[in-house]
This record gives sequence, C-alpha cells and structure tokens, in this order.
Amino acid sequence: MAEPLRMRVLRTIRETADACSFVLDPIDAEITYRPGQFLTVRVPSERTGSVARSYSLSSSPERGDPLKITVKRTAGGYASNWLCDNLAPGDVLETLPPGGVFTPRSLADDLLLVAAGSGITPVMSILKSCLAGGDAQVTLVYANRDETSVIFAEELRALQTEYAGRLTVLHWLESVQGIPAAALGGIVAPYADREAYVCGPVPFMDLVVSSLTDLGVPADRIHVEKFVSLTADPFDTTTVADDHASTVDVTLDGETRVLAWPHSQSLLDVLLDAGLPAPYSCREGACSACACFVLDGEVKMRKNDVLEAQDIADGIVLGCQAVPISDRIRVSYDA
Repeated sequence: MAEPLRMRVLRTIRETADACSFVLDPIDAEITYRPGQFLTVRVPSERTGSVARSYSLSSSPERGDPLKITVKRTAGGYASNWLCDNLAPGDVLETLPPGGVFTPRSLADDLLLVAAGSGITPVMSILKSCLAGGDAQVTLVYANRDETSVIFAEELRALQTEYAGRLTVLHWLESVQGIPAAALGGIVAPYADREAYVCGPVPFMDLVVSSLTDLGVPADRIHVEKFVSLTADPFDTTTVADDHASTVDVTLDGETRVLAWPHSQSLLDVLLDAGLPAPYSCREGACSACACFVLDGEVKMRKNDVLEAQDIADGIVLGCQAVPISDRIRVSYDA
C-alpha cells in the first residue's frame, strides 16, 4: 500500500465545548486537496493498536490556509474523544491522502450550502474556497441546537465582513426557532436555482433533499456528503492472490499501466500491490475517495454506500469495491 502521510500538529483550536480543530503541517511532502475533501487519520488505541477515522478538512486550498481538520466529540466515540483530549502541538499523526468527491464542480457557480452541526466542516472548506477563488454568490443555511454549538461562529462573522455582498449566512437555532421541518422549504426556495451542497445528520439531509426536490431542483444539482463509520482498518496491507485474471489499463496521474486484475481482488488492491499511489480511504465502499471512471469494459461493485445512480450511469465506480467482469477493461483516475 502507499505509505501513510505524517502530519505534525501546529495548533489546536477549541471551536465549541465539544468540537476542536487541529492545524497540521505535512512532514514529508506538500499535500494538495480539493475543497470539501477529508483525511483518514490513524488514532492510537491500547486495545487494537490503532483505529481509523475520517475527518473533513475545514481549511481552504484557495486561500492558502494550512491544513486543518475539525473533530466533534461523539457520545461513546473513542477516536473523537481521544483526539480532543490528547492531541497537542508537536504531536505527529499518520493519515491517508485527502479523499472524497463532495467537492464543487466550479468555483464560479452561485452556491447554496446547507449544514447542520459538524456537517459545517466540509461546507466551510467549500464556502471559503468559492469566495476566494471566484466572484460567485454564496448562501449558507446553518442549523444548530443553540448559539453555543455553532462551530466557526467567529470565522463566519469575519467572512461576512470580508465578503459583504457576496456571502449570506442564515442561522437556524432549534432553541429559538424549533425543528426546521416544514419551514426549511421556504428558507431555501430563493436559492433553488443554484448548485446545492448538503451535510449533516441523515434525517436533516433527507429533509433538505426532499425540500429541494419539491422545489424542482434536479437531482444532479443536489450534492450530499455521507459519513459512514469505518469498521476495518484501511491502513492494513493486502496481498493480491494469484487466480484467473482480466487485463486492466489504468491511467493515474497522467501515466498508464497495464496490469493483470485477478477476479477475486478489488481494483484498489491490485493497484496498491503494484506500487501505484491509488487514492483511497475507508476501503469499505462508504466514502468515494477511491472513485474512478470505467472507460471500456465491465466491472461490478461488491458494495456501494455512497455513489448515486447518476454517478454509476456516468461510469464512476469505487476502486475498493470494483471487481472485473469483462476480460479487458480500461480505467482512469484522471478523467
């Protein structure tokens, strides 16, 4: 597998009573990423040696920010509590390369961003990047329990001042206004002609998607980030078995390699075994970090918890779950 990345913690930021941000400095090489992507972090564990968890980057590559992940404690969640209680400046984390497809198609498009709770984390990266990288209008609808649970409250106020006339922030506080429910449609209606990016608890995202759909927003303009807890350790290595194989032409980072693809193995395992730096994170079909395009031939996915029907129709598959069907296949990570 590709070597994990080492990140030194430069600074810790207490965002709220139960959320912390960690500013990171890559040790071995400069890291590139897209707005809305995440890092999968190896968290030490006395019981299992380590556990892996994915946390969104709240920094913006367009603003030249240092890398920053934001972690919100979850009740009974080992990794989030360990990080918030133990991680300090000078500590070193191991991560996988940035991954995920919850990224804007263009920084020039007017956007509707809808978030709840810690769902603001990738949305914040998108918001700052679009403001810095273009001249589009950006509206954020942000729901929380109360005023004390608003992550990035001061940063959002500063951005509203910096980008007055382009950034609109609409806060919804349950302690004041109650559950959004039926009111949400009226809130987002003025922005129904925009690309929409949605992140938060599943019931909240379902409500937003339903409201936008009722307003006539096409499905391909509604983008939802799905968080799924990892059950395995993506830092583990896997050896490719020798069995009946297809042939795959893989284009990655501008170079094409021809490899044997055993029918019992995923595309990701084949590429990592060949020493290729294929992107991945969860290895469970839940995060889309390993997404690629099938240009010729046929594959099937063992599992898919993240790609929508339109993604699959466009030829996108998850490398960690893709196994070959046809004898000759052509795949690109650069398409």
